[in-house]
Amino acid sequence: KWSAWIQPLAVVYWPYTTNPRGKDFCCALTRVSLSLPQKNSKSPQGLVGLRNLGNTCFMNSILQCLSNTPDLRDYCLRNTHRTDLNNNCRAKAALMEEFAKLTQTLWTSVSSEAISPSDFKTQIQRYAPKFVGYNQQDAQEFLRFLLDGLHNEVNRVTVRPRLPAEDIDHLSDNEKGKKMWNKYLEREDSKVVDLFVGQLKSSLTCSECGYCSTVFDPFWDLSLPIAKKGSGEVSLTDCMRFFTKEDVLDGDEKPTCCRCKARRKCTKKFTIQKFPQILVLHLKRFSENRVRTSKLSTYVNFPLKELDMREFASENSMNAVYNLYAVSNHSGNTLGGHYTAYCRNPALGEWYSYNDSRYVMTPMSSSQVRSSDAYVLFYELASSSHSLVKGLNITWNYFKQYLTWVPILFETLSNTLSFCLSLPGVPGLQGLQSTFGTFPFVPLQQESLIKHS
Repeated sequence: KWSAWIQPLAVVYWPYTTNPRGKDFCCALTRVSLSLPQKNSKSPQGLVGLRNLGNTCFMNSILQCLSNTPDLRDYCLRNTHRTDLNNNCRAKAALMEEFAKLTQTLWTSVSSEAISPSDFKTQIQRYAPKFVGYNQQDAQEFLRFLLDGLHNEVNRVTVRPRLPAEDIDHLSDNEKGKKMWNKYLEREDSKVVDLFVGQLKSSLTCSECGYCSTVFDPFWDLSLPIAKKGSGEVSLTDCMRFFTKEDVLDGDEKPTCCRCKARRKCTKKFTIQKFPQILVLHLKRFSENRVRTSKLSTYVNFPLKELDMREFASENSMNAVYNLYAVSNHSGNTLGGHYTAYCRNPALGEWYSYNDSRYVMTPMSSSQVRSSDAYVLFYELASSSHSLVKGLNITWNYFKQYLTWVPILFETLSNTLSFCLSLPGVPGLQGLQSTFGTFPFVPLQQESLIKHS
């Protein structure tokens, strides 16, 4: 009964509070309810497999990682995405709807049987014909297409404005970065952007005159080359340093210096100007040459907690520490491989293995999460990490404060439902009572209801 009551309470109360603490309280209620055993449920919520439709393990792996992304999951569970659907493409918003429906099924299913993502596949291949059929595909490439499709359908900008070119060279780098980020949001603004998009700064320095030009670009993920060491093992920090190291552009690669007005030898360096809430790191294991594609199976040692990215920030940043919550793995080689996922359940705080329709009910050891198969890493900003413990703490801290709202809320719901059910053509209480159990529906006159509203 508790698990059946607590989530509807949070979902109903959410739209009517502007108090940030009230929002936290509702989020906590939702997460606590998802961690409780559901009626007739054979497994905790979120621990359900996805059927392989034929070489669709790449898709299943990414879907499980996204399903365990707390804020994206809650966005779907509360149907908040429907208020964001772009009016200009509402008729074409089937991809977001199917993704939300699949996420809801994964988190509300009362059965441990695997779920078929066939309806979702139909929509993703309509958006990206590359995924038509049942060929092997790249998981990171699929992730990019999927996030782009979801963003387009819930973009808060219905008409993208034309942005005139501006001279911003007189601004400081920090001001330039903010200016370019705001211009980006004028065209691309969605919940998906809120979560996954950061900003990269590229600095180009002329070796002749010393002039430094900067360019700021949004990024959805970072593709990291795997640094090579004699030991055969590298760290994730090694890969980040390799990605951000200063490169010399000379010979045919010489760019044109804006001050010299001539092609000059330059140095180029990347830093992170704005860190996203969800940091997706793609380990570049596959390389192509004229003969064939090969795969690197180098073991990359990555932290599960407290990945400190401040070393790679453009400016001094205090908010650049991340915790791992999901990994998309690729085993095998370029001729034949298989994708799986390791995810930390946001309600239970434990790691679980997802292998298409098969998943292990017993939590994994954290030491098993690291392997040479790791391909795409999902990190969440530590300050925004959600866990059951945090949810319980928030609930406990604010429970007494909001306890006075509970009887008012219940009375309002009771009165409103009683009035609505008294209208002609409205079904009786049987359906509602089967859902909510015994509920004290209090009769209320229409005038009194309007006054309460």
